[in-house]
Amino acid sequence: MEEEIKKCVELLRAGKVIIYPTDTVWGIGCNATNADAVKKIYGIKQRAESKSMLVLLDDFSNLPRYVKQIPAIASVLVLSTNRPTTFIYPTAQNFAPNLIPEDGSIAIRIVRSCFCQKLISELGHPIVSTSANISGMPSPTTFSDIAGEILDSVDYVVPEKYSDSTDFKPSRIIKFTDDDNFCIVRE
Repeated sequence: MEEEIKKCVELLRAGKVIIYPTDTVWGIGCNATNADAVKKIYGIKQRAESKSMLVLLDDFSNLPRYVKQIPAIASVLVLSTNRPTTFIYPTAQNFAPNLIPEDGSIAIRIVRSCFCQKLISELGHPIVSTSANISGMPSPTTFSDIAGEILDSVDYVVPEKYSDSTDFKPSRIIKFTDDDNFCIVRE
């Protein structure tokens, strides 16, 4: 796995876009701080740049680098969740500008996949994670569900053997509404 991580890190640092396994569905990703790579993903997905994408982070301790004001309830919710859950924080920072929607929020999931954790840790930045499909089409739950046109449109595809997901469905999404409250966006 180490050689695969090293190869992916080099590509992500060079602004490339990859397809990779996450703790949920297969994703299209790039360095979340690289605006050109983020733009490329919007093009691949045929998705309007006004629609936000989520990012994966390796550890909760790195959250303050990317969220200006972390709601008080965040650590309790994030650290106690027992399934892949993406949290929408109201105050993004240090991301590619075209990744942050007009309201200034950002959707972040602390990833549990060993492959993803190591990839993000070695890269030193969060990575974009959006399902490996054309916008509006069903999310690919397994590698074989990824359309050929998507596979052909990225710079690199991580081999299927590195997938360790057992969930194979998009994550739950929770949005923080203030310091102590939240709402469930997607169960």
